[in-house]
Amino acid sequence: MEKFLALCRMVKIEHSVFALPFAYIGMFLAADGWPGLRVFLFLTLGMVAIRSFAMGFNRLADLKIDAQNPRTQGRPLVTGEISVRETVIFLIATAAIFVAACAGLNSLCLTLSPVALFVAGGYSYMKRFSMLCHYWLGSVLGLSPLAGWLAYDPTFTLPAVLFFFGVTFWVAGFDILYSCQDVEFDREHGLHSIPARLGIPTALTLSSFSHIITAIFFGLAGWAAGIGVWYYPVWAAVAGILVYEHRLISPEDMSRVNIAFFTLNGVISVVLFVGVMLGIFL
Repeated sequence: MEKFLALCRMVKIEHSVFALPFAYIGMFLAADGWPGLRVFLFLTLGMVAIRSFAMGFNRLADLKIDAQNPRTQGRPLVTGEISVRETVIFLIATAAIFVAACAGLNSLCLTLSPVALFVAGGYSYMKRFSMLCHYWLGSVLGLSPLAGWLAYDPTFTLPAVLFFFGVTFWVAGFDILYSCQDVEFDREHGLHSIPARLGIPTALTLSSFSHIITAIFFGLAGWAAGIGVWYYPVWAAVAGILVYEHRLISPEDMSRVNIAFFTLNGVISVVLFVGVMLGIFL
């Protein structure tokens, strides 16, 4: 049990709240209602598996970096609660589960599964080369609504693509905020992030701009999907939460960055999912 709990802490299982609701959004929209138990279960299994793979891969790739960063020195792989060998076994297992879940959905999902694994793992190295790493991470989670749609209907559609871009800019925006905690460390170790390269004031501006684009894409996605009118008050509430998120922090005061990063964005994903459900079923 201790090992299992350490694995959950390593992959931050609670952060599944960011991606899973958007996968369900794509799935329910594609089905225009309940998609059936098989699709629901295989999609859920696949999403949990690939998210766990991505986080585990990131922890392994960043092991030496995390060991030097005071903020991350308590992570299980750094402390030795989980060994490198156990992490590799975990990565193989989660990748296999993901591919198996994709096979249980349809042939297109199975064909695209290696691409998804590559994209999910690639973020860990992107930040060594480009400050656009935030948008790469955003695209990883942005695949969630697209994956949810393809799980039920293996065709690329405009609503799914619009939700992809909405999630991409949403995640990039709050990841930029999160990276503000490591500005000095990133600069000292040659890691690329927007706050480290451009400074915190410019980073906060780009984060705000990304979230403006997010709200636009979420609105367009609802329109393209033909979601009922109940979706739009919820969409407006999400836009309001994004505004409030940026009022919590400033270049002079980053003390509430974790509230802006996790709490509010966890609320956003769940609230938008509820808005889609209202639009579909009411």
